[in-house]
Amino acid sequence: MEIEEIISKIIEFRDERDWKQFHNSKDLAIALNIETSELLELFLWKGNEEVNKEKLKEELADILMYAFLLVDRHQLDIKEIIRNKLEINKKKYPVDKAKGSAKKYNEL
Repeated sequence: MEIEEIISKIIEFRDERDWKQFHNSKDLAIALNIETSELLELFLWKGNEEVNKEKLKEELADILMYAFLLVDRHQLDIKEIIRNKLEINKKKYPVDKAKGSAKKYNEL
């Protein structure tokens, strides 16, 4: 399934429930933040990789759906914005300086 088709399914789900009225940019961004906090909660007081995979999938789906709705709200092209960000990051984190390092770009 292509990204556009996934977004279309999310919008169909939203519109069937008349929820678009609640999906302004501010509230979508807040919802996205709340869902990422719920993702973090899955790891609280556990080892690095110790997580319930079913709950992980559910929280990631919520995060992605809110992100896709925000993308749709602003008529952005997901593929384009990711490609652009990867290009920016390639410049910030050149392989010869960043490989194997967790340092931020301004510390390389």
